[in-house]
Parts: sequence; C-alpha cells; structure tokens
Amino acid sequence: MRIVVQRVTEAKVTVDNVTVGQIEAGFMCLVGFNHEDKREVVDKMVTKLVHLRIFEDDNEKLNLSLVDVKGSVLSISQFTLYADCKKGRRPSFIDAARPESANPLYEYFNERLRALGVAVETGVFGAMMDVSLVNSGPTTIILDSDQL
Repeated sequence: MRIVVQRVTEAKVTVDNVTVGQIEAGFMCLVGFNHEDKREVVDKMVTKLVHLRIFEDDNEKLNLSLVDVKGSVLSISQFTLYADCKKGRRPSFIDAARPESANPLYEYFNERLRALGVAVETGVFGAMMDVSLVNSGPTTIILDSDQL
C-alpha cells in the first residue's frame, strides 16, 4: 500500500465538473494498493497516517498530528502509484491491485479513518477525477507499507 500525503489548507475533487468531495485543513491522500495488500496492512497505514506529526505547534515545530488538529482527509484512489517505469516509455501497472480487490481495501481504509473520528471525503473509485488543492508548506510525505 502506498499513500502520498499532502498537508493542505483546502482540497476538492470533481467528477464531470461536479464536486464530489471537499475538505478544509487536513490531508489530501492519494491511496494505492498492490495485489498483496490485506486489511492488516491498511490498519497499520491508517495508524501511521493519523498520528504522523506534520502540523506545526505554537513553536512552529512539526509536533501535531491530524488527530491533534482535528483535520480532515480527502481520500483519492490512485492505482498509478504502482506504475513501473523501468522498461520502455509506457508505465506498467502490473503491480497494482485489480479493482475487485483494491476497491474493498480502499473502502476499508476510509472506514478505518472514520472509526478514529476523522472526517473523510472521497473521490469516485475508478472515475476520471480532477483534484485541486492548496498544499500547505508545501508538505508532501510518501508512506509505503513496505517500509513499515
């Protein structure tokens, strides 16, 4: 599982020019799964994500987590996080989970966040989406379950 985490002051996702998800301060997360991922991996990644201290405290130190600041998450499914660009010029997505396994994991990811009290907005799984955001910092972190 991979998550690209961007600390944002605002973010939104549109499908066919209709806003389907929008947040204020928090994380915009691009979320991808490989064919080996299971719920246990999602649980570990959710715990890491909500407690990641990348918000500034009163002393301008990165000491506060998403939970501490009561931030929201805009969650976007993103199979292209598993693009393999080693050969040729066209990426291979062979390592990305198939939709029939990725979508339940994606839904589970969002459910786990909500269970921890995080407000979650989402895109539409498998849809062509336009995502816009204001990256605060800018701060962008890549979480990879292989590195946990």
